Amino acid sequence: MPSYLIVNIDIHDSAKYETYKTAVVPLVNRHGGEYLVRGGKHEVIEGDWDPVRIVLFRFPDRASIQAFIDDPDYRPLKQLRHSIATTEAVVVDGIA
Repeated sequence: MPSYLIVNIDIHDSAKYETYKTAVVPLVNRHGGEYLVRGGKHEVIEGDWDPVRIVLFRFPDRASIQAFIDDPDYRPLKQLRHSIATTEAVVVDGIA
């Protein structure tokens, strides 16, 4: 069953984020992930959620998302992201 990783990211250093953004793509691909949304224009139509930049990934399953997050090659990129942005993330299962 596909699973989705939904991320809201508030970037504090755009130049360094470009480095992160480029470097993370091969790791997402390695774990079967694909970008469905990457910072496109958005509009809140109900509630008080105030996302800054939304990124939406589809992965084959939750295990693939966890493997991506736990990938040793991702650790330095994750540290970089934490140093340049505030991030919120959620995983949701799709429909089988």
